[in-house]
Amino acid sequence: MPAYLIVHAERRGDDTVIEDDHLTVEFTNGWALFKDHGPGEEDRVVLAAPAAQISRIERVPAQQNPAPKQ
Repeated sequence: MPAYLIVHAERRGDDTVIEDDHLTVEFTNGWALFKDHGPGEEDRVVLAAPAAQISRIERVPAQQNPAPKQ
């Protein structure tokens, strides 16, 4: 399952992991757009974040994906 770690520029230690079976990330007009490209579905933005507030975005390898919360 694709997962991305969003490291915030100012909020140290308050990083975000977003994951979905068909998740992609695009960078456009100063924004990082996380989209769900499900088969047979229209592309939809599931999270939009201003690039100026992000230090970096990392793809999390499948074997390192966080365990589901219970």
